[in-house]
Amino acid sequence: MNARLIAVHGKHLTKNAILQQRIIERCVLINSINSYYGRRKIGKREVVGFGVNGSYIYFDRPDFPMPAIRFREDDAALTSLRAKEKGNWKQLTLDEKKTLYRASFCSTFAEITAPTGEWKAITAGVVTLVATSLVLFALMKKFVMPPMPESLTLEAKKEQMRKMIILGIDPVEGLSSKWDYENNRWKE
Repeated sequence: MNARLIAVHGKHLTKNAILQQRIIERCVLINSINSYYGRRKIGKREVVGFGVNGSYIYFDRPDFPMPAIRFREDDAALTSLRAKEKGNWKQLTLDEKKTLYRASFCSTFAEITAPTGEWKAITAGVVTLVATSLVLFALMKKFVMPPMPESLTLEAKKEQMRKMIILGIDPVEGLSSKWDYENNRWKE
């Protein structure tokens, strides 16, 4: 019993070890690919984090506000600002702080989450579609469809109801049950 338990436990450990080894190999492969191809694509921009799936890409997303690389490449003015940034931040002016922020990020959270006005185009499209449908329906009704049958006029419906009462159709719960045949009028 104990030998069998050890054998099963050993197989489980072996599977976990193989799985961990594959994960490590994949991470090494991704990092080596990113270190060669990814760095070549980003130019001289600084890598500041892991990013999404270890890819060296920049995008602004409010749900993942930590891009892997900075937004802009460093130039001479930005390099001097980065050196000044390492000191006391109270010595930086507001414009310098904004310049540093814009070098790292393209947009602020307020700019990312600001409404785009896309709803206007969608609403205009829906209203146009509904209006076009109504115009087409009116044109079809006027020029294509035959006129409504005589049986749908008010006089024809009254005549049909009179005949149903005379014939005594549905006398238990229907129309005829509500007609007083002795006084020739509707029951109260």
